[in-house]
Formats: sequence, C-alpha cells, structure tokens
Amino acid sequence: MSRAASRNACPLCGKPAAAPHRPFCSQGCRDRDLLNWLGEGYRVAGPPADPELHGHGEERLDSEREAPL
Repeated sequence: MSRAASRNACPLCGKPAAAPHRPFCSQGCRDRDLLNWLGEGYRVAGPPADPELHGHGEERLDSEREAPL
C-alpha cells in the first residue's frame, strides 16, 4: 500500500476515509476509537510510575492532613 493510500484509509478497518468522519470511514469506527480511549484500550509504553515521585505515597490527595498556609 502506498503512503498516500494509507493516509486515506480508516485506521481501524482500512476502508477509505469519509470526509465527515476523517480519518475514519464511518461514525461507527469513530465511536469505536473513542471507546478504546475511554476504556484505556490505548496505552503509551513507558516505565512504571514511581508512587513517591508523584506524591501518591503516604500523603494522598484524599488523606486527612492540614493544608499548607
């Protein structure tokens, strides 16, 4: 498949993209893509998050502690 042809193909099913739903071929493929994002079907590879670096250790946002002044 040429590069131009792949740009005009639906990323989910490979059918030609339709202008109202670009880059998808239909509302169905567009909705399936959204559901993949919302359902965490798409993930970006990377190292595991360190809870200490992101403040998710002992002091969680929902923990009972005094707010800083």
